Amino acid sequence: MTLKELHFFYKLSENPQVTQVANELNISQSAISLAIKSLENSLNEQLFDRIGKKLILNEKGKYFKEKTLPHYLALMDAQTIFQENKLAGNIKIASSRTISNYIMPNIYYDFLTKYKDVKLDISTINSSKIIDKILKSQLDIGLIEVDTQNSSLIKEKLCDDELIVVTSDENHPKIAFIDAIKKRWILRETGSGTREIFINCIGEISKELDIFMQLQDFEEIKKIVLNNPDTVTAISKIIVEEELKEKKLFQIKLKNLELKREFYLVYHKEKTKNLLFETLIEFLKNRFKEFYLP
Repeated sequence: MTLKELHFFYKLSENPQVTQVANELNISQSAISLAIKSLENSLNEQLFDRIGKKLILNEKGKYFKEKTLPHYLALMDAQTIFQENKLAGNIKIASSRTISNYIMPNIYYDFLTKYKDVKLDISTINSSKIIDKILKSQLDIGLIEVDTQNSSLIKEKLCDDELIVVTSDENHPKIAFIDAIKKRWILRETGSGTREIFINCIGEISKELDIFMQLQDFEEIKKIVLNNPDTVTAISKIIVEEELKEKKLFQIKLKNLELKREFYLVYHKEKTKNLLFETLIEFLKNRFKEFYLP
């Protein structure tokens, strides 16, 4: 088997549309089909199910990917490992929504400005999906909002964060027990770090709350809370700083309860640590120290 065959295989494992993959790689569909057929012949196994114009990864294909992808990525890393004076390469990085939307844009921009031969494959997904993708070697680096205990992951703390409860009701109580807040709760979806921290902190009290809506986007949540004084949400303080200053939203401080959390950087413990990877890790840690959230 060849590296080109493996490259096509991994591309198709993420996107079964042969036409789209061919366009992305600027080659013909027949070239991809021939390469995959050659790979399957060398293994004496069929790796894809042919369904219409799609190549769907089957059970053998999934097993082959699981066993080979880390080694393939290590070989790709070898292309830049000896370039001591020049950083080059591609890193897949994902952040949870709070981190991605409110902290990372300038960090990404500054890193790519400094290292012009680097490509960052950036995505925004919730913390649980980031962990899952790193364990499957589909991501190099993850920035998450939840603590995780997994022997296959390296976890490093980046900074602290604070969740606060806010409403647009000007006549809200300045301080209250959380179960005394008789409003409709608008929360993040299951799997998000914000929601997980909130539910874990309040424990059994969560069953007494009127959880009215669950959304994926913080801006949607803010819009609903801003326009409906009968609603309330738990949200990272950095997301609503402007609205608090402009007195469009108001904090309800909680009696006997603090909603604290930490942001973490995670990657697979078997990840090859080349120059680019280590440089980006240090860049991220230094920038988060500068950004440090009280």
